[in-house]
Amino acid sequence: MLNELFIRNLAIIDELRLRFDAGFNVLTGETGAGKSIILDAVMLILGGRADTSLVRAGCDEAYVEAMFALDGGTKTAVLPILEAQGLEDEDESDAILLTRELRMNGRNICRVNGRAVSLSVLREVAEPLIDIHGQGEHLSLLKPSAHLPVLDAYARVDGDRTAVAKEVTALNAIRRELASLRQDERMLAQRMDMLRFQIEEIRAANLQPDEEEELRTERTRLANAEQLAKYALEAGVLLSGVDDDSASVTELLSQAERALMHLVRLDETKTEMLTTLQGLSSQFSDLAADVADYREQLEFNPQRLNEVEERLEVINRLKRKYGNDIAAILATAVKAEAELDKITHSEERIEALQKEQEQYLRRIGKLALVLSDKRKEAAGRLGTAVERELADLSMVGARFSVEFETEAVADGAPVQTGVGQERLKFDQTGFDQVQFLMSANPGEPLKPMAKVASGGETARLMLALKTALAQVDSTPTLIFDEIDQGIGGRVGDVVGRKLWGLSAIAQHQVIVVTHLPQLAGYGDVHFHVSKRVSEGRTATAVSNLDERARIQELAAMLGTQAKYAREGAASILQQVAQVKSTARQ
Repeated sequence: MLNELFIRNLAIIDELRLRFDAGFNVLTGETGAGKSIILDAVMLILGGRADTSLVRAGCDEAYVEAMFALDGGTKTAVLPILEAQGLEDEDESDAILLTRELRMNGRNICRVNGRAVSLSVLREVAEPLIDIHGQGEHLSLLKPSAHLPVLDAYARVDGDRTAVAKEVTALNAIRRELASLRQDERMLAQRMDMLRFQIEEIRAANLQPDEEEELRTERTRLANAEQLAKYALEAGVLLSGVDDDSASVTELLSQAERALMHLVRLDETKTEMLTTLQGLSSQFSDLAADVADYREQLEFNPQRLNEVEERLEVINRLKRKYGNDIAAILATAVKAEAELDKITHSEERIEALQKEQEQYLRRIGKLALVLSDKRKEAAGRLGTAVERELADLSMVGARFSVEFETEAVADGAPVQTGVGQERLKFDQTGFDQVQFLMSANPGEPLKPMAKVASGGETARLMLALKTALAQVDSTPTLIFDEIDQGIGGRVGDVVGRKLWGLSAIAQHQVIVVTHLPQLAGYGDVHFHVSKRVSEGRTATAVSNLDERARIQELAAMLGTQAKYAREGAASILQQVAQVKSTARQ
């Protein structure tokens, strides 16, 4: 709901902060006091049109800020939008702040939670939060695209709609595969040739998973054979010796071993030293043998080096074409074989998919027909309910209807109708295209609601719809302007009771601008809008009226401050209190 509205330098508003109640909020005051400017401010927050003429004279910019509290339903609607735009609140707050700034240089700055966004994003975020009725610019129910979801909510067909959507999703996957298989035959032939070439090239290489690392190691050994032999010879001489000029490590260890044997005979406590040395002698002997074997295996083989280089070049060429390593190259071959097999057997697959497609189409046709029948039954009930509400709102003879349209297409879902079997266009919502129609006066034809010209009639129509749809309408805040045009006190009482019902019973926050005291009496909170002159300038002021001030304001709305008017105002409030008390029981 709308918790708080702050306005600065907008038209005749200098600075104004309004804190709204969760229930029924009423704004009254003389014409020109600034009530419409407050609604203009809300329209700006909703992404409405704006120009520099709205900026207060003598100021460089106008600023509007709105704080909304989010409940479970609005969170579900708004949070995906915030996440998609990267605007989610890290603290996961239950509130959202929308701001808009208009500057005299024509710059228009919009923000969500303090972060700058485009005007279109501001509109998208704000749309689920408020409906303004009577202005014609932000009426969600005037948009035909909103009618089917509203009707479905009223008809309570979520399960049927989900069933249709599930089948359509599966069918679309089949159709995508069919489209892929039905590509141009030349393109498929070229693709098959390329796949065969890839498979043959990779398989012909006969790659092994660890081959590249082994080849690199072998290449290094072959390329450095002379140096390796030199170092192996030097190590062998030092370990085993090859002449009598110097003693080898092995000979020195033998001498040390003989000395320690004599030592141990005299001091048996040093046996461990002899054991350690004997172990070293054995290890050095083994090492000398390993070095000798390594040296014998070394060979300078230019032919083998060329073979290794050529093999590595084959691997590198395949890596450049098919992957970063041998595993990726082999995976490419497996994938190519699967695709080639799929294309090779495409005719059989196409035939199987066509049969499966027709089965899905028939299931969709049956499910969508059941869904359509339920919608039409609900549409009749909705029409009756709305017309009853309109009659209560002094629009006797007004008619409301839901128009259903379908479109026949060759690839549609088969449906048995009165004229035989037809194939109807469909999507995940079924094959119904619906639009709400209205005739405001007897004898006039039904027309789309968007073409209802009168602001007062539009507002009352919206009230009738909102009342009929009260239990399924998810918009938390409803604002009504011009709703009292052309109605008197008796109907004003009915309108007030219905508006209060939207807040008290259907749990909507309702904000209404009115000139009718009978309607204003139903407000849970009553704001009086006035204009004052200070230092030669006019500015709007808003006060929250207490009980005594309300009586004075309602009396003034009745046309006088005489005793009888004040008694009439008090009577209105007493009657409202009784109605509210009875409704809550």
